[in-house]
Amino acid sequence: MPVAFFFRKAVAGAGLALAVAACQSNSSSENQAATTAATPLTAGTWRGVLSAQGQEIPFLFDVATDGGKLTVTLRNGEERLKLDEISTAGDSTTIRLGVFDAALVVRADGADKVKGTWVKYDGKEPYRVPFAAHRNTVSEDDLFFNDATKVTPIYGDLVRGATFRTEFRDSEGITYPAVALIKQDTANGNRLVGTFLTSTGDYRYLAGNLVYKADGEHILLSTFDGSHGFLFDGKLAKPGNINNITGDFYAGKSGHETWTAVLDGNAKLPDANALAGMKPGQKKLDFKFPSVYEGGSVSPTDPKYKGKVVVVQILGSWCPNCMDETNFLAPWYEKNKQRGVEIIGLGYERTPDQKLASQKLLKMKQRLNVGYDLAVAGVANKDSAANSLPQLAKVVAFPTTIFIDKKGEVRKIHTGFSGPGTGKYYQQETAEFEKTVASLLAE
Repeated sequence: MPVAFFFRKAVAGAGLALAVAACQSNSSSENQAATTAATPLTAGTWRGVLSAQGQEIPFLFDVATDGGKLTVTLRNGEERLKLDEISTAGDSTTIRLGVFDAALVVRADGADKVKGTWVKYDGKEPYRVPFAAHRNTVSEDDLFFNDATKVTPIYGDLVRGATFRTEFRDSEGITYPAVALIKQDTANGNRLVGTFLTSTGDYRYLAGNLVYKADGEHILLSTFDGSHGFLFDGKLAKPGNINNITGDFYAGKSGHETWTAVLDGNAKLPDANALAGMKPGQKKLDFKFPSVYEGGSVSPTDPKYKGKVVVVQILGSWCPNCMDETNFLAPWYEKNKQRGVEIIGLGYERTPDQKLASQKLLKMKQRLNVGYDLAVAGVANKDSAANSLPQLAKVVAFPTTIFIDKKGEVRKIHTGFSGPGTGKYYQQETAEFEKTVASLLAE
């Protein structure tokens, strides 16, 4: 998801112009082997809350034991993100957050309670957000049960799955379009699921509730994927009427934007294939970047790629939308590489240290079973990406997917990726990918 929280000005990916900082702490210091100390996390479903900007960003997670090993599974709508790098030392338990250079560091705070911090390690500034959790039997029906009283009415448009024409506005007054998809699950009480699509990606799996607040009825949606904690709070203009919604979007420690949404079944985004292109007179990409394996390099002119269709993926291991795309590309490549198609992943990481960047990409490669070549191409900045690929007019977002024909010429550049949390849009995204590759292979 975009899904991901990315930058339009610095690191595009989910269409926001909000800075996300991270902690300078040495990530390896909290990734030590588990000691014999007892963890405060016990089996069951927990409700976690990130406290930021005067808001609570709730999410659910399951604690279990798998083969004698403690696991934590984040729950965002239909998504399940299993975490198994968990260590306990002294009174602290550290939960490493998947492929991301981040962790939840917690300690006991009473019976079936923990408190601590969500920490990001991969930035220039300290990034820590207070976190607390309580074990109970709460389900997605009651994700916001501590925040407001649930609304009982059922709204037909939401039950069928509503589409909204949406606009976000940042603190500088800059706006960008989006499409909101929200569905009410009446089989599970008051549960809402949905996402927001932008031209540069989607906000992945969101879940929440329809609630009463003092000023009226609100749609509340949140998510936590390890890299981003999001809260969408939208107020209905009229009670019982979802035609018009005005809201706030809170992203982690400091990101904030406002949004408006109008019910519109025909809402759509600008063409993702027309947002980026080659500079006039340029037809081929010319690059040579160091491989994630020491001593190697990757270039589209390597003999391995000659006469083949090549897909170039511009990505970062910090980017949830990129991980959604990689989760599609990795198994697709294994099934289709014998057809004469190759994929090159160009990683732009949040560190200028090539060795450290390689380690991050190698971790992603291992966890997501990536069989295609990965290279360290630069730092996580869209301008840096554009400068490293000077034949491109610009890079608008992470991820960006470039299709190269058998002659080595760029035929298509696709900005962003609509992940599985977008439902039919994900099906359209992957179908378009298949069609494009098949067309180039047939030439």
